[in-house]
Amino acid sequence: MTSNEMQQMDAVGETFRFVVEEEAGGQRLDRFLAERRELVEAHLSRSRIKALIEDGRVALRGAATRDPSKKLAEGDTVALEVPRPAPAEPKAEDIALNIVYEDAHLIVIDKPAGLVVHPASGHESGTLVNALIAHCGESLSGVGGVKKPGIVHRIDKDTTGLLVAAKTDAAHHGLSALFADHGRTLSLTREYLAFVWGVPDRAHGAIETFLGRHGVQRERMAVVPESRGREAITHWEKLADYGVASLIRCQLETGRTHQIRVHLAHIGHPLIGDATYGAGFKTKTAKLPDAARAAVGALGRQALHAATLGFKHPITGEEMLFESELPPDLAALMAALEGAR
Repeated sequence: MTSNEMQQMDAVGETFRFVVEEEAGGQRLDRFLAERRELVEAHLSRSRIKALIEDGRVALRGAATRDPSKKLAEGDTVALEVPRPAPAEPKAEDIALNIVYEDAHLIVIDKPAGLVVHPASGHESGTLVNALIAHCGESLSGVGGVKKPGIVHRIDKDTTGLLVAAKTDAAHHGLSALFADHGRTLSLTREYLAFVWGVPDRAHGAIETFLGRHGVQRERMAVVPESRGREAITHWEKLADYGVASLIRCQLETGRTHQIRVHLAHIGHPLIGDATYGAGFKTKTAKLPDAARAAVGALGRQALHAATLGFKHPITGEEMLFESELPPDLAALMAALEGAR
């Protein structure tokens, strides 16, 4: 990158420049930048820095690089361009939200079934992001990226329950760190209620695997070898035995795509109503009494609900805990299963 190009970088957004000291030699580029005091104070997370590197906004020794894992040497010069916040591309849409909590920094939503969290192929509108843009206005602009403003975690379209979104860069930085840590060292609780086929032979347990894309059906996730996947850990506890089915509480130690759905299917207890991972268990519906069979037939989705969400407020430090009651369709399913015992 030439000196003229570097000047142009300053014209379009703030540019931070660093010289690699001896103790930082050998570090990865993204880690080095994530540890710079100026970038920490600017609330730039390591994931945001990685995205900026991959977008070509970093110059190493005067030349552009897109490799976050690039190893540095003493004396290297690093320049990082941070563009001005861009307006969110998704449009504001007047979509009703069930707001559990809101302040100047974040908002907690109780998401209904059928609502996609952020725009993607096939779901460019009618998403939670569209609703948040309308509700929060300009305060959400640019927070966390153009495509997913404010989003720090997601739950599947047909999963109901609690989800938190950031309204400021500082809150996004703090919440992103919480969810990246998955409650291992920081304060975060995520518990789900799951109605599954069959009854586990133990009261509780942990499922530890590696998850990655299915080798043939790319829209699905699967348990894969370590070399092809990412670590996934789900803790579970049996809450009720309905004979042909049961109620399980799941607590996430990691947060992979479809993690609970894949894990419960992996141990032979897929979610009731899960057409993707539990299709082979449809015949079990015939073993249910009429009321329970009707409740399962009325679901039209996997029986999974994000019931508990707890975290330390990223700005105030207050410990927060939210609980969501079962939505009507799952409450009806529970009542029908209890009546069948």
